[in-house]
Amino acid sequence: MKTNQQFTAVLFDLDGTLIDTAPDFMVCLNDLRAEYQLAPLDNLEIRKVVSDGARAMVGLAFNIKEGDQGFEEKKQRFLDIYTQNICRESRLFDSLDKLINWCNEQHIPWGIVTNKPRKFSELLLSKLGLDHSLSSLVCADDVQHPKPNAEPMLKACQELSVSPEECLYVGDHIRDIDAGKNANMKTIAAGYGYVHSENEALSWQADWTVNTSQALTELLMDLLKSCK
Repeated sequence: MKTNQQFTAVLFDLDGTLIDTAPDFMVCLNDLRAEYQLAPLDNLEIRKVVSDGARAMVGLAFNIKEGDQGFEEKKQRFLDIYTQNICRESRLFDSLDKLINWCNEQHIPWGIVTNKPRKFSELLLSKLGLDHSLSSLVCADDVQHPKPNAEPMLKACQELSVSPEECLYVGDHIRDIDAGKNANMKTIAAGYGYVHSENEALSWQADWTVNTSQALTELLMDLLKSCK
């Protein structure tokens, strides 16, 4: 998709878009299963549900759903294990450090809108040294209505002092793209993230779809350079 529109800021989803957190979740979920004398799950199966959150990962690990007996206890234990092991292996996706540095050098504001709770988001970003360079962090517990509602997107735009029409949003889940659309933002689907199946990201009908983080870096530099 080509556009003559000018963009002055960019927002990212966190897990599966900006940061590859799946390796830590894989270890933590299988550690939890080991406590129940269960064999490890295949890492690829865990990776596919990371963007669906702790509930989905616990559901996968024990074949249970929210409301079932023992679900909340297992979910809390999983979050406790994750807190103790956060950012052991989590890293920015390839080339996104280059993108973030470029945005900082060009004074292009960037931020994160995530459904991850703030206490985990802040801890992760601090350990990666990203907590001082971003201009906005909006988490699920900062708003009344999280993604796919437009509320967190609009809050982030206010913190960046830009209009939604000037801001791009990148995400690896359909709720990310829907949230961006609901806020009247242009959206980029991160097909390299924690998608459930090949080519799934194309079905979300984002304004752009990229299959690698390197392609995302190139696209964003091209879209944002006109604002400088």
